[in-house]
Amino acid sequence: MAGKISSRDIEEVKARVNIADVVGSYVALKPASAGSLKGLCPFHQEKSPSFNVRPLQGFYHCFGCGAGGDVYKFLQEMESLSFYEAVENLAAKVGFTLTYEAGAKGPDQGQKARIYEANLAAANYFQEQLMTDAAIPGRDFLKSRGFDKAAAQLFGVGFAPKGWNNLTDHLKSMGFTEEELITSSLSSKGERGLYDKFRGRLIWPIRDTSNQVIGFGARKLFDDDQGPKYLNTSETPVYHKSAVLYGIDLAKKEISKSQRVVVVEGYTDVMACHLAGVTAAVATCGTAFGDEHIRILNRMLSANVDKPAEVIFTFDPDEAGQKAAMRAFADADKFHANSFIAVGPDGLDPSDLRVQKGDEAVVLMIENKKPIYEFAIKQKMKNFNLESVEGRVGAARASAGVIATIRDSALRSVYIRELANWVNLDLSEVSALVDRAIKEKVVTAVAPLRQDPVPDMPIAASFQAPDLKDPVIRFERQLLEVIIQHPSLITLRDITELVEGDFLAGVHAAVAVGIRKNLELKDDPNWLAGIAQTLDAGLHSSLRSLAATELPAGNDQELARYVAGVVNSGFINLLTRQKLSMQAVLRQLDPSETEKISTIQKELVSIEERRRNLQGG
Repeated sequence: MAGKISSRDIEEVKARVNIADVVGSYVALKPASAGSLKGLCPFHQEKSPSFNVRPLQGFYHCFGCGAGGDVYKFLQEMESLSFYEAVENLAAKVGFTLTYEAGAKGPDQGQKARIYEANLAAANYFQEQLMTDAAIPGRDFLKSRGFDKAAAQLFGVGFAPKGWNNLTDHLKSMGFTEEELITSSLSSKGERGLYDKFRGRLIWPIRDTSNQVIGFGARKLFDDDQGPKYLNTSETPVYHKSAVLYGIDLAKKEISKSQRVVVVEGYTDVMACHLAGVTAAVATCGTAFGDEHIRILNRMLSANVDKPAEVIFTFDPDEAGQKAAMRAFADADKFHANSFIAVGPDGLDPSDLRVQKGDEAVVLMIENKKPIYEFAIKQKMKNFNLESVEGRVGAARASAGVIATIRDSALRSVYIRELANWVNLDLSEVSALVDRAIKEKVVTAVAPLRQDPVPDMPIAASFQAPDLKDPVIRFERQLLEVIIQHPSLITLRDITELVEGDFLAGVHAAVAVGIRKNLELKDDPNWLAGIAQTLDAGLHSSLRSLAATELPAGNDQELARYVAGVVNSGFINLLTRQKLSMQAVLRQLDPSETEKISTIQKELVSIEERRRNLQGG
């Protein structure tokens, strides 16, 4: 069993890493309230940001799905890493050398690290082979597609020799084991031993967002090759085809900057677009565009109502391309962006279009994009003869189902008018068809574009969700928010007294107990972690929610005034409850108990005097 990383090192690495920098490489973050950043959650689909990061406290929390934790948890979730792998990943980023118990080797980050090393060595080998005489067919193919030597070098294109085990022997000579080569999907095992997975093919290295080579795509060049036209790396610990986008390493900066992504169908299309100046182009690798690809792109896109992001699909005009386009239409609402379709003149894809008509034609093809709703409607219409009344009605009825999926009512009204013009029918008739399609539940209703509500905060199963419509419970939450988020602005004596009071909501009462048990950590960086350790795990999401809620303060002065105001109100409420409680006790006493009555009355006078002073303040 691999050795454990020193706990001191784990805390040291966390202290050296700014969680905002790590999260910010996956999620577009913007300043929110004091000490808080906000963005769209990478763990569930949403159009309005509910994902918060607190750099000073070192945690993140989503008010939509309840996801949250520290920087290690975030990296584990985003990259499917173990805890130790996440620690090692961040340690490498900050240049910190980890130590392990009893001098043991690190937990098997080793396997993934070796796969990355083997892939990089293979990529370099393939590139070298592209310059050999055996690779002339590969170079000829690239030339026929308009790609010169500089283009091949930019994208790292290489060549796999036709031999049986050229790459395998090369990598074994570098110290890689047979098991490592098989696990990396660079070699396969047959009756005669190990042999190269890719032979006699043009090779494209596939990189992830951190620019590491995770796999390869290979195109057939020779007629005697009995394999498929394109062959990709099989599933490995670092390559998962449903979550791979070719070109993302080169496109990621432009996607984030321009808030536009162009999705094309193949490696040469990506190359053509980038060389033509469309540098936000990516492609899937041997699989249909799916939810994982959407999740990757959504991390780079922000929901800006004033200037929405754009996702532009390009598809071949053949039947397979049209089916792919309609699948993209079905997923349009999952993007943090508006979706479009771009079709080249004469049905040319970007690669062929660049060869035949130049770079400008590729740029123009993208700029002449059409909204995906318009494309989907016209796809339905083309199946009908618009010269006949029956055909026009049939086209309108088929297209009504498409328009019924549009969540934005203003946009839906526009397309109803457009469809009425396209099929030459009365607006009222088309509107009635769309209304019928909605009522018949042609599609499952979801929230309007960029207006999805934030679900209720997840609560531990043993507690009911606090009723925030109740003003008393709502104030309890406000009080806990300021105590948890800014304990340094409140005296220890005040916090102690405030959390000793009664809390109506069970979850609030439990958190108050956690605070009481950790008062000694009030001014310690581990304040929040200490509270969390004393709570049931089912309450951690509720605690993060209290710690991540935006406070209505734009600067330090406003924050100090807000915290002081909430604390002041907290004491007024506490004293009011004490007053009512003592009055109730007083009513129960026998008139003969004069000493007790006198003591309580004196306490009541003191409480009332303090309460009135606070109200005056």
